[in-house]
Amino acid sequence: MSMSPTGLTTPGKAPTQCWIGLGVIALPCILVSMDMTVLNLAVPHLAAVLSPSAGQLLWIVDIYGFMVAGALMTMGTLGDRFGRRRLLLIGAAFFGIASAVAAFATSPVQLIAARALLGLSAATLAPSTLSLIRNMFEDEGERRIAIGVWIASFSAGAAIGPVVGGLLLEHFWWGSVFLVNVPIMIVLLTLGPLLLPEYRDPNAGRLDVVSAGQSLVAALSVVWGLKRLAEHGPDASSAAMIVAGLALAAVFLRRQRRLADPIVDLSLFRTPAFSIALAVNLAGFFFMFSIFFFVPQYLQLVVGLSPLEAGLWTLPSGIAFIAGSLLSPAIAAKLQAERVLIAALVVAAAGFAVLTQVDAAGSLAVAVIGSVIFSFGLTPVITLTTDIVVGAAPPERAGSAAALSETSNELGGTLGIAILGSIAMSVYRGAMAGEPAAALSEAAQATIGGAVAVAETLQPKEAEALVSAARDAFTAGMQLTAGISVLGLLATAALAAMLLRRMQSGPSCQEA
Repeated sequence: MSMSPTGLTTPGKAPTQCWIGLGVIALPCILVSMDMTVLNLAVPHLAAVLSPSAGQLLWIVDIYGFMVAGALMTMGTLGDRFGRRRLLLIGAAFFGIASAVAAFATSPVQLIAARALLGLSAATLAPSTLSLIRNMFEDEGERRIAIGVWIASFSAGAAIGPVVGGLLLEHFWWGSVFLVNVPIMIVLLTLGPLLLPEYRDPNAGRLDVVSAGQSLVAALSVVWGLKRLAEHGPDASSAAMIVAGLALAAVFLRRQRRLADPIVDLSLFRTPAFSIALAVNLAGFFFMFSIFFFVPQYLQLVVGLSPLEAGLWTLPSGIAFIAGSLLSPAIAAKLQAERVLIAALVVAAAGFAVLTQVDAAGSLAVAVIGSVIFSFGLTPVITLTTDIVVGAAPPERAGSAAALSETSNELGGTLGIAILGSIAMSVYRGAMAGEPAAALSEAAQATIGGAVAVAETLQPKEAEALVSAARDAFTAGMQLTAGISVLGLLATAALAAMLLRRMQSGPSCQEA
């Protein structure tokens, strides 16, 4: 810390070691993001070798995200209590072990267990790395740059994941997509103790095990219900799980108010900037993940690209994400951060507006351009809201704040896929209900992938008609989703502008 000319204490500049340490922090972020994308490419290969049932295959794909979402809150507060560097290194060690087990799994059950451990380990990495950044970079401008690099790391992992996965699967067995994690985690375990500082709350109390269990079960129930809603449409099972999860979440929050050392520090929500940033962040992931669900399918099943070609054509949007993450701090330093946030939401809406113009003939250029624009627009939103959320928390509660930020990411993305995905799938099912060939199979009526598979068993003329109808129906659903996203992002921008203006005109936190 240093003294300002007015005599007030001001944050000091971070030493060089912190910036080198930021590069170490970026390693697990890249891997966690890659791990979410490469498995989709490996599914056909591992299914041929391990022969999982339909239910087992779903668990192989979904268990990772379930464990991440369910454990984030607990892992965030564990870092505050036991040390953020310590938790990061423990998580990295288990992530490497689980990756090796997954790579050499000989049965579906073994792979599901390894994926569960991977998700639990990944839940330690994001809040630990983000809360370490909060402590390593006290200066607001430097912290914003560091958070931009942190977000760019996730973007880089998502961008290169399909490409790396495609190359590995062309030359090696399916387990190679997991085994690539091991050497990078070894590097983290070697350099982390040398370059990363340790920090924990010196006054932290004991971890409330009951609260940890409640948060885990509540998050798992809601996420499971939302995923089932996205895949199968509304039914009693998904509704029951969502309601049960929300009810348990209410019990969890009520318990937090009574605890001296809660897992979630509800007092953070008394800061208007924190609450607004968290809500805007959730909205950004809501609309972003919904379209991420459709664009890869559009490129492969409508445009007709191979998985590797589709992965390569998603690189421009990944590069836009990385560029936006790195440029956001510099733009916010020159302009008012709140104005940058509102303008970014409008730019993202413009990108979705471009995507409303895709057609069933295969609009590759439109899909790529629209994805690049909305990716470039959403990155300042994510960077600035994450900085506000983490910066609003005192250093000793940075882990809890980071976990809340990551939970809003997971919840927003899951909600987006479930709600907007369900709307688009309803459009698809409605359009396909009258197709004669589609009536032969529930799979053809459910998804465009199912329709393409059914078409391979039909005569050429019937197959062409079915695929054409499926592409029309899928594109109509995607166009509707993009249109809703335009309206939603513009509404978010307007509401955020109003709330931020009201906050700035009202009393400050110190005056209130």
